[in-house]
Amino acid sequence: MFRGEIMVLTREADRVAAKKRHKRDRLIRELPLYFMMIPAVVLMIIFAYGPMFGLVMAFQNFSLGLGIFGSEFIGLENFRRLLNMPNFWQVIRNTVVIAFSKMVLGIIMPVTFALMLNEVRQVFFKRSLQTMVYLPHFLSWIIMAGVFIDLLSPSTGIVNIMLQRMGFSPIFFLGNAFWFPITMIVTDVWKGFGFGSIIYLAALTGIDPTLYESAQIDGANRWKQTLHITLPGMKPIIVLLTVLSMGNILNAGFDQIVNMYNPSVMSTGDILDTLLFRLGIEGSQFAIATAAGLLRSVVALIFTVISFVLADKWAGYRIF
Repeated sequence: MFRGEIMVLTREADRVAAKKRHKRDRLIRELPLYFMMIPAVVLMIIFAYGPMFGLVMAFQNFSLGLGIFGSEFIGLENFRRLLNMPNFWQVIRNTVVIAFSKMVLGIIMPVTFALMLNEVRQVFFKRSLQTMVYLPHFLSWIIMAGVFIDLLSPSTGIVNIMLQRMGFSPIFFLGNAFWFPITMIVTDVWKGFGFGSIIYLAALTGIDPTLYESAQIDGANRWKQTLHITLPGMKPIIVLLTVLSMGNILNAGFDQIVNMYNPSVMSTGDILDTLLFRLGIEGSQFAIATAAGLLRSVVALIFTVISFVLADKWAGYRIF
């Protein structure tokens, strides 16, 4: 009996020692990879985590001369001032409407384009079309803003010239409060749907071809195959990208709107980012701008958590 216990303990000790050797060997083998991560970690600390200390300004009567350490703490007073601003809730409404519309159409359009492009059998035409629709993604909004200002001009823009030839009155897309948010949504989706479709095209290649063959034998047409095979096969990636986009519910596209908006469309085109820009950069109200940025981050975190919970409940998608 005593000898058997010794053998069991010996085997257990050998197993523990082997496990430790395996961990040590794995660490030595992966050590170069950890060294490669050091620059990225340092940059993350400097530019992402380090500046978070500045969030303390949201709770201070911040003075540039006194700095963070010398400014007076005033609790939630900056948040009260922010919420009581006359146009704050209008800005929130504009931000949510524009951002949510971009998010929804930014999913629908790439999925639709990927499904349509997947049906194209002529390789040269398919590749050429892909290249053309990908190109706008790589152009900055500074360039695209200039292009759209010329295209949508009420007097010389080609869009309004075509509308006039069809018997319609010219539309001031960038100067009319009704048309401005619609223009922002449409131009943003147009700029990004081609590049966004890459992921969905990759998802299509992962669907088992035998499912389509079985469906054809059963008499299913292309529409039924898309409805019952293609879309369910793309469901996980659609859910994933939807979940990832929920964190941008208060990000309506600063670089796009700041290059195209003007005082005549403030009622529907002013968003939270442009308000932060005017408060913090132009108005030097750093404390209120920091409070607004912190509020936006908290709301984005809440929406992200909710979206992950819903993704787990409805689609079985979990991050861990």
